[in-house]
Amino acid sequence: MALDEKKKAETLIPSGVFAESVTEVEHYTDRLFRFRMTRPASFRFRSGEFVMIGLPNAEKPIYRAYSIASPSWDEELEFYSIKVMCGPLTEHLQKIQKGDTVLMRKKPTGTLVNDALLPGKRLWLFSTGTGFAPFSSLIRDPETYEKFEEVIVTHTCREVGELKYSQDIVAAVKNDLLCGEFAGGLRLYATTTREASPFMGRITDLMASGKVFDDLGVPAISPETDRGMICGSMDMLKDTKAALEGFGLVEGSNNRPDTFVVERAFVD
Repeated sequence: MALDEKKKAETLIPSGVFAESVTEVEHYTDRLFRFRMTRPASFRFRSGEFVMIGLPNAEKPIYRAYSIASPSWDEELEFYSIKVMCGPLTEHLQKIQKGDTVLMRKKPTGTLVNDALLPGKRLWLFSTGTGFAPFSSLIRDPETYEKFEEVIVTHTCREVGELKYSQDIVAAVKNDLLCGEFAGGLRLYATTTREASPFMGRITDLMASGKVFDDLGVPAISPETDRGMICGSMDMLKDTKAALEGFGLVEGSNNRPDTFVVERAFVD
């Protein structure tokens, strides 16, 4: 977007909305990409929360919920998105370039935050597809490692190429000056459901068979030691929630912390 067009767009921004500039865009596959943008000086959020974002391409912009993939201390904001050709927002969002303007409502929210869980030994972060985004934020936050000795991220996608974002983030965390010394207990358990890879299958099936625990060398999930967060499709949320309840875990919330939480903002 040209400078004069950006200024014109910003004059139309309603109160309660930030207009920020894209600083970086990276495409992973024909279905997935990430982008970074400037962060308003006054904007505060907890790692794991989401915001509503849109584009200044209509008189009444369309907003959708997006998890903030960067941690709360980051000077910029990062988002991880799918590409939907006929999606009201993503059809246009996937075409953004450095310097373009993205709109963001000012109030963050969400249940995938450390405060919503009781203290425990091992944190399980269950994700499919772009559901990894809030966990990208949490595993880059030192508070997560202050609260848990071990952090296991499970990320399930159809194809190997769709796992690259989570693999890159976990590798970066282990080499990060801020979190690296605390992230010795961080592990990624990446699985595919279509293309062949070292670990294959839906995470709920792998929990039911016990294979995930055998592969990682950890005991089965227990309410005495384990905590969980879930982010993915509706079916994945339902099935993983049932699996955790089968292990004796209880769903919590910001108002009532317990042993696992679910993010439902991204499903109908």
